[in-house]
Amino acid sequence: MGAAELDVLLGDPWDDRNPVGHAAVLAADERQEMPAEGERVLDEYRLNAEFVPVVHGGRLERADRLAEVLRTVWRRDPCLGLGYGFSSLIASVNVWTTGDEEQRRRVADLLLANGRVAAAFHELAHGNDFAHAECAARPDGAGWRLTGRKEIVTNVRRAQAMVLFARTGTGAGSRGHSQFLLTRDDLPAAAVRDLPRFHSSGMRGIELGGVEFADCPVPADALIGSPGQGIEVALRSYQITRSVGPAVLVGPLETALRLALRCSLERRLYGGTVADLPYVRAVIARSYADLLAMDAFSAVVLRALHLRPEAMAVYAPAAKYLTARMLLDAFEDLRAVLGSRSYLRRGPYAMFQKLARDVAPATFAHVSLTAALVTLLPQLPRLARRSWLADPSAPASLFDPGGELPALAPDRLSTGMPRHDGVVGALTELADGVPADDRDPVRRFAARLRDELRTLRDGCAALGPGDITIDAPPAAFALADRYTVVLAAASVLAVWRRCAGRYPDAALLGALDRLTGRLGGPPVLTAAERKDVERELFGLAVARCHDGRLLDLSARHVPG
Repeated sequence: MGAAELDVLLGDPWDDRNPVGHAAVLAADERQEMPAEGERVLDEYRLNAEFVPVVHGGRLERADRLAEVLRTVWRRDPCLGLGYGFSSLIASVNVWTTGDEEQRRRVADLLLANGRVAAAFHELAHGNDFAHAECAARPDGAGWRLTGRKEIVTNVRRAQAMVLFARTGTGAGSRGHSQFLLTRDDLPAAAVRDLPRFHSSGMRGIELGGVEFADCPVPADALIGSPGQGIEVALRSYQITRSVGPAVLVGPLETALRLALRCSLERRLYGGTVADLPYVRAVIARSYADLLAMDAFSAVVLRALHLRPEAMAVYAPAAKYLTARMLLDAFEDLRAVLGSRSYLRRGPYAMFQKLARDVAPATFAHVSLTAALVTLLPQLPRLARRSWLADPSAPASLFDPGGELPALAPDRLSTGMPRHDGVVGALTELADGVPADDRDPVRRFAARLRDELRTLRDGCAALGPGDITIDAPPAAFALADRYTVVLAAASVLAVWRRCAGRYPDAALLGALDRLTGRLGGPPVLTAAERKDVERELFGLAVARCHDGRLLDLSARHVPG
């Protein structure tokens, strides 16, 4: 089983008779419900097996395969992707990284029986500031007593179990919280109260709820890891979900691009089609370049989970931050192509407004973009002083999407600061000795990014202790933002070098043009070069859609 088989089960999304097509998904959204037939199909496919390691009877062995399968669901409906599956992934990875064998067996059995596990981390009063969470568990004999509430929790009513984050210490610092694996059937009903549902403008079918505990007894074996290890467990686990998430977000962008392209080719305006307008063709081409850049960057980060797990404390939040920014920007650009139709809840392009509403919370759910940069900031001065422009490139295998990988080993992930940055090292190697005015545009991009890295190195090396915390000045956050762009561009360059001839040159140049555009300064491409690239990208998008192929790097055939 894999993404291709799941696509067949889901069928043609454009067929109004398909019970899991766009029409049915939109109808469920209007009712603020999960698409029941979609959940049935995912039960049939046994999607939860994708979240369970092979050693425990599931299919989880490669992060890129997991992302490809989830992307297939999110391409169809982000609400279905989050509400059926991704929320269980967010919860269960904490057990795979740190739980004991019995906890792993329990979660595996539950998921393989098509059950759900909720991630009960969030409290409205504290948001992503988990270090100040108030829901508390105090020792009680051999077990614990739990008091407090969790809010904005996906599937908390429907889940058979939850991974809960609670305060277990009274002092300040990172050792004051722990995680617990709680099963509904093991908790006394009188001590647990479900809070009313939270309704939302995006992901409207998701059952966002809350739960309140009143002196609730919790067995000793519910503790995940050791007391006070809660934040450490979360930081390690987030490296998986923050790596898979960016790759998954390519799915809804793909569907939005197809909708914009269909609208531009079908709608008549000024005596021709909307696609005849140069501006419209350029917007679609640039958004397509964004998609390709996101796909290449996330492919490298997913492979790093296997090949460079010691670097994930940097790569995972960088990918989470930049791909979310690019996704939101691309949706706004595509909105200009559809015009007023981008807001309509009925008609052939109504799926766009749903996707636009759904991806907004998806980009900050689990962790906000600011929190991702805060995670990056403390890492940058060390890398600037010891790694950038000095480290060699990571092995070529890191930049080979689809290439062989060892099995994912969650226990190898670390919360420590990485000493090396092999992805940026690949940029240094590519740009070595290249003049800024080279005739080859790819080499010009490499030189431009090398110069940006030098400036970035000097700025990050100068950051002081007050510049790498949540209270950091805007200039420090701007440096972290620019680092994510350089990291993504280095990934794109290295993927195309490793896979020479596998992907069109226009895709490489378009992706690099969009990324360097985020850095400001004069464009690397001449006006004529950019026009040629955008013409080729628009043509490639049209050809892929007519041929029933995906727009991403895989270019595989799909229904519809």
